[in-house]
Amino acid sequence: MKVTKEEERSTIDPVELRRTFGTFVTGITVVTTRDQDGQPRGMTANSFTSVSLEPPLLLVCIGKTASSFPAFSSSESFAVNVLHDRQQDVANLFASKSVSKFDTIAHTAVHTGAPVLSDSLTWFDCTVHDRVEAGDHVILIGRVRAFGTTPAAPLGFCRGRYVCVEDPMPPGWTPSHRMIIGYLVEHEGRILLRNDGAGGWELPTATRRKPGDTLSLEGSGVVATLTDNAFLYSVFDVADQQPGYVVYRGALAGWSGEVPDLSPSFGFFAPEELPWDSIPVRQIRAMLRRYLQERADARFGIYVDSSDGGRVAMIDGAPRPWRAMNGAVADHEIAEG
Repeated sequence: MKVTKEEERSTIDPVELRRTFGTFVTGITVVTTRDQDGQPRGMTANSFTSVSLEPPLLLVCIGKTASSFPAFSSSESFAVNVLHDRQQDVANLFASKSVSKFDTIAHTAVHTGAPVLSDSLTWFDCTVHDRVEAGDHVILIGRVRAFGTTPAAPLGFCRGRYVCVEDPMPPGWTPSHRMIIGYLVEHEGRILLRNDGAGGWELPTATRRKPGDTLSLEGSGVVATLTDNAFLYSVFDVADQQPGYVVYRGALAGWSGEVPDLSPSFGFFAPEELPWDSIPVRQIRAMLRRYLQERADARFGIYVDSSDGGRVAMIDGAPRPWRAMNGAVADHEIAEG
């Protein structure tokens, strides 16, 4: 005898099912994004899990009845903020119907523009990889673009209440730190920047870092090629709970005279047109000012962050192939021997 969908639903008590689901101990997250007006939106969720390491994927389930559901259903980025054991008030706030959740919660934009809580156990900044319809929820699958963590204890949840997790740090465990690979790309005297989705501008990023390689700029929809003289330019941290940057400078190859046709989220800026007030990361602004000065002198350096303000090592001459230099040294050693 065939069972109808109505009969299938009637055999399960949703209240008891919810209680039974609640016996699985979870952490608690605040999932954040920005709506179409650029305003931060967020909600508390414990239906979160890792999915894949290659590519780096995670998922979180968003209820269709949530007030912030329209924002999550249309945004192309979001962040998952895992809460620590002293953030019960934060979990309660983002589980409420308050319209001013972010007024008292410090947050920042790291990579995609999604709000990342400044104080949390762990955070993941993601672009949307896929959305999957699943009953009264949508499974939001995100591709991790940046992440960070701390040694704090997690906030747990089981049977409808908060729980404590004892001794969460195994011996030898240390927080993970991830560097963002940024590119200071110039073409026909103009510098390439990417819109961060929150009204600001940032450096374009990519996963490949070798000069002469194809460079798939994230979010651009195109593949570019760096010229052979691309070179490391700057290495610096932003803050204790944010990833640092490894920045390479270079020019695009293959576009002689014409400006590449990139997506609307990218733009080329002449030095006098750079949107200084819309570049939120102070270190990026300082790096761009240094670049313009060194560009005018046609003499570039490499900056490495330090506790007393950093160090710059100037490079004399154009970059040379290491193999050619290494071969010359080997020949010299043979002759001397």
